[in-house]
Amino acid sequence: MTIRNPILRGLNPDPSIVRVGDDYYVATSTFEWFPGVQIHHSRDLANWSLAARPLRRPSQLDLRGNPDSCGIWAPDISYAGGRFHLLYTDVKRYGRTTVNGDKGISFRDFHNYWVWSDRIDGEWSDPVALNSSGFDPALFHDDDGRSWLLNMLWDHRPGHQRFAGVLLQEMDLRTGQLLGERKLIFKGTPLGFTEGPHLYKRNGWYHLLVAEGGTERNHAVVMARSRSLFGPYEVHPDGPVLSSRDKPEAELARAGHGDLVETPSGETWMVYLCGRPLKGADRCVLGRETAIQPMRWGEDDWLRTIDGSGTAMLEVSGQGVADTCRVPVDERHEFDSPALPGPFQWLRTPYPEQLFSLTDRPGYLRLIGRESIGSRFTQSLIARRQQAFRYTAETLVDVSPSNFQQAAGLICYYNGSKYHFLQIALADNGERQVQLLSAIPGSEECGNLVESAPAPPGPVALRVEVQDETARFGFRAAETEEWCWLRGSFDATILSDEVTRPGFPNFTGAFVGMACYDLSGTRMPADFAYFHYRETE
Repeated sequence: MTIRNPILRGLNPDPSIVRVGDDYYVATSTFEWFPGVQIHHSRDLANWSLAARPLRRPSQLDLRGNPDSCGIWAPDISYAGGRFHLLYTDVKRYGRTTVNGDKGISFRDFHNYWVWSDRIDGEWSDPVALNSSGFDPALFHDDDGRSWLLNMLWDHRPGHQRFAGVLLQEMDLRTGQLLGERKLIFKGTPLGFTEGPHLYKRNGWYHLLVAEGGTERNHAVVMARSRSLFGPYEVHPDGPVLSSRDKPEAELARAGHGDLVETPSGETWMVYLCGRPLKGADRCVLGRETAIQPMRWGEDDWLRTIDGSGTAMLEVSGQGVADTCRVPVDERHEFDSPALPGPFQWLRTPYPEQLFSLTDRPGYLRLIGRESIGSRFTQSLIARRQQAFRYTAETLVDVSPSNFQQAAGLICYYNGSKYHFLQIALADNGERQVQLLSAIPGSEECGNLVESAPAPPGPVALRVEVQDETARFGFRAAETEEWCWLRGSFDATILSDEVTRPGFPNFTGAFVGMACYDLSGTRMPADFAYFHYRETE
């Protein structure tokens, strides 16, 4: 039996895994997308389905104002005392206040929270604030019944190591109260960028797993161990346990940020972050994905990959696991239910009724025109993840803009500075046009209208076809079948982590969906009859 990685294609990074009986659950980051945190479920480690997005209520999460690629970072899922426990960071600020070149102050705001639930798909508690000393919180449940909070320590001071190591502090699992003093138990290795800590206990050793090297091409899983919970921790003698650094030919690049789980038969598996660069473009248009592979404990009680090479594997096998089901996604949603279909998310706000309705016009998704594309507050944009290098997406929109400040249509979106928006808007003569608005970092076309054509009367079908590094956009009248294509093709690889402005975080991956804005403030509606996403690889 084989598993073909990644197990979560285009579905968010920073995985944390837990097993409860025969069930496995993986929690991943959602950044500025709402609802917060995605939890996938499996019974065979190969085939996974979305089980929950637990942070849904305004009392749990409000991401309005959060910068792009901030918000929910690196959730940690565990099970103890008959409950699921979820820890996560809400990142409110990312960036540098420079006072002395590269050695300037780097203020960032990381707030760490704990929620719990008796059921994965149940109602999760309101959050308990834990600390704000750094990001990537995780819980370790020791065999003496005590629980401990870990997180990386952020040092904003000029001339200091910003990724300053791993903190440990006891936590009351009933209340979330932190007990005693925090202790710095590990300062990291020369790879630097120490983050993503997890602790495990085996054969009297405390094993500390961290991510190092940054989340780009030098990313790595590093381990250290100690006989004492508080250290000192001895670093693995082989160096990184898993990494794609110095392996430019690796099909799974950027391997790092891992977590471990043990199967009922005693096998140890690691889930980890990875990326698949487009051949020839070296850009990960599917963003950061989640992979899994078996590991082995040596006679010296150190963890290694099965072959000892530390390589992230595209295909792996193990006892009791099923073959990965690799059926290309083909989903058409008619919006005939009062609930938003599962694959879709929106941006930042915990008040979705201000953005869309599935009941105002039954059988349609109505988007309510709000702020501009890229707004950090109230943006009417509903989208799903791009999960394949090649796909088509299509929708039918019924919209009647009354002035140049209003538009709606089909969008390929990474963040507020990277997108292609095929919109229905008004030309200077007052007639409707199909327009392609593109934001391309570093280009003179950033945020500019790059192509347009007269729109047919009535509802308009809009379509994008993505083939690896290129995208083309088309439209047609609702009653016809022949597509009218905009001239030329467009760069699909701008919707990747690698294309960015300096100093801006890029962690999310690409989305495709529907959007509507109304800068006049009259909240123009746009009605979408369906959305069809079909992978062609």
